[in-house]
Amino acid sequence: MTNYGVLDMTAPANKLLPSLLDKNNSINPLSIIKSFVLGSSILAVSSASFAAPVPPPEMDNTAYILMDYDTGTILAEKNADQPLPPASLTKMMTSHIIENKLMSGEIKETDPVLMSEKAWCRGSSEESCMYVPVNKTATVIDMLRGIIIQSGNDASIAMAEHIAGSEQAFAELMNAEAKKLGMKNTHFVNATGMPDEGHRSSARDLAILARAIIKQGGDYYKIYSEKEFTYNNITQGNRNALLRTDNTVDGLKTGHTSNAGYCLAASSLRNNMRLISVIMGSKSMQQRADQSRELLNWGFGHFDTKVVAPTNQFVQDVPVYFGEQDSVKAATGEALKVLTSKTQSSKISTVVNISDNVQAPIAKGQEIGRMMAVIDGKSVASVPIVATEAVEKSGIFKRAWQHIAKFFVNLF
Repeated sequence: MTNYGVLDMTAPANKLLPSLLDKNNSINPLSIIKSFVLGSSILAVSSASFAAPVPPPEMDNTAYILMDYDTGTILAEKNADQPLPPASLTKMMTSHIIENKLMSGEIKETDPVLMSEKAWCRGSSEESCMYVPVNKTATVIDMLRGIIIQSGNDASIAMAEHIAGSEQAFAELMNAEAKKLGMKNTHFVNATGMPDEGHRSSARDLAILARAIIKQGGDYYKIYSEKEFTYNNITQGNRNALLRTDNTVDGLKTGHTSNAGYCLAASSLRNNMRLISVIMGSKSMQQRADQSRELLNWGFGHFDTKVVAPTNQFVQDVPVYFGEQDSVKAATGEALKVLTSKTQSSKISTVVNISDNVQAPIAKGQEIGRMMAVIDGKSVASVPIVATEAVEKSGIFKRAWQHIAKFFVNLF
């Protein structure tokens, strides 16, 4: 098992399991023994040392990044925090906001959206268009497809006006969402990505956005893998060439302007592992596709995602104080996944920490502990351990007897 030293999931374990960690965020053996004495359950397996993979490929572009979707770990990067013109990768934020509005019920797929004269695309060679006629309407879901698949500037502006009243007001929503997601080197001026001095984003920020789209977009994420879309009797193909050459790629978006170069944010799912790549400033359409493919293949060739424990894996029966029943079954609340290097054959330690003072009432799904994945004595990921059923509080006479029993147990 590989320890990259960059996994972002040590903090939750450090916060929730302080009794098991020393000041270096390492497992303290004495704390484990103490946890046994106190009644917490500990399960440990051996782990081995870290060995770094081969260096990532060198590429002729301005910036790139490769992110592991599950953990958010960055596997490779170049100029990843440099603010750059993002071209139509901007539209990922436009579509992300639309999807959020759809899922919250603020707008509906069938709502008509007006193509204003300002939003209307006249078909110039400098911009991509959905070709909705001026002063006509298209549904929200058609506009969304026009944005994602056809990269329509007209659809992007029309939806911005529909949601916020103007493209400028919509840009404020975009920047608020960017801040919420932690996109630190991003400032949006428009909904399309057309050149503007103050319109910037970075490879890291766009990977963060892509991850949010996949995680939060529900069934709408499937649109990013659609290879073509027909509207107004005009069929246009998705410009993401990887969709036609790699059946593991299911998104996300291309972009190009003269000052941004050729850009591509892509996502690929192979077995249990999803990777997100962002290429910015390539020299041609072919190069952005080739570089994305090379970066993804490098990642899948050297890394793997291990499912240490699946969702709902039984952990143990946990004693319950002052309840109608004396114990409750505990299981993992979500899958515990850890990034590994294929060059390593080491095993992952798992540490289960459950409170020794679980008291009723307990709701089904309530967190009562944590399961950690540990590498070389350091926590790298953790998931909640939850009650699989509800436990009601016992009656007053039973509780009185349980208090007496607990008092005598604590004497020893």
